[in-house]
Amino acid sequence: MVAYHLFTLPVNMDKGLNLTEASCDFRYLLARGYARAAALALVGNRYHLEHNARQILHRGVFAPDAARGRQAKLRHLRDLAGQPLGVDGHNVLITLECALRRLPLVAGDDGFIRDVGQVSGAFRASPYTERALGLLGDYLKLQGAGPVHVFYDAPLSKSGELARCTRELWAARGLAVTAAAVPVPERELLALSCPVATSDTGLIDQVGLVVDLAGEIIRREPAWQVLDLGAGE
Repeated sequence: MVAYHLFTLPVNMDKGLNLTEASCDFRYLLARGYARAAALALVGNRYHLEHNARQILHRGVFAPDAARGRQAKLRHLRDLAGQPLGVDGHNVLITLECALRRLPLVAGDDGFIRDVGQVSGAFRASPYTERALGLLGDYLKLQGAGPVHVFYDAPLSKSGELARCTRELWAARGLAVTAAAVPVPERELLALSCPVATSDTGLIDQVGLVVDLAGEIIRREPAWQVLDLGAGE
């Protein structure tokens, strides 16, 4: 497997302010029980961070205990070959589309790669969508995944069409796949009682085993750089 390509945030990011230093302060406060929103506001104000920089912290930095708990649930897809897999459709697809668009990605303290573009509510299918679905299907096939159950968020635009496209593209690759647009994907995924592919923290905290499906694909591509906030330092 290709090595995980991270780059360290530049020292003078965001109008001369050090985002890595801000992430250390945010992590410190979370480790001591500060409420997440209050801690982010405190650190953001302290370093005069703009919205995008605060979003990077929000998506990537977690209390150490919470991060370790999620890391303990994280599994490689190859280790779950032949087992049923639930897929948090929009969550996984949007992360991979952001990588294809060269939009910012962050390596979270908990081991998951996340986009920071806040595009989920405004998601619309694009030429990147079919490419991302193809990459996902190819990787699922390569790792012997299946059967695969995908759930998309029905309130988002053309989710039913997206589910149909997913079924067709992945079935053409020989995958055993179901895909549907549902009102609450989390409810359906929890009802499966099987490993789930997602980077959504709320869902991760409720399931037993998790796969960072988009993250595994991103890690294989040298051109897709991922922000490293330095949790191990």
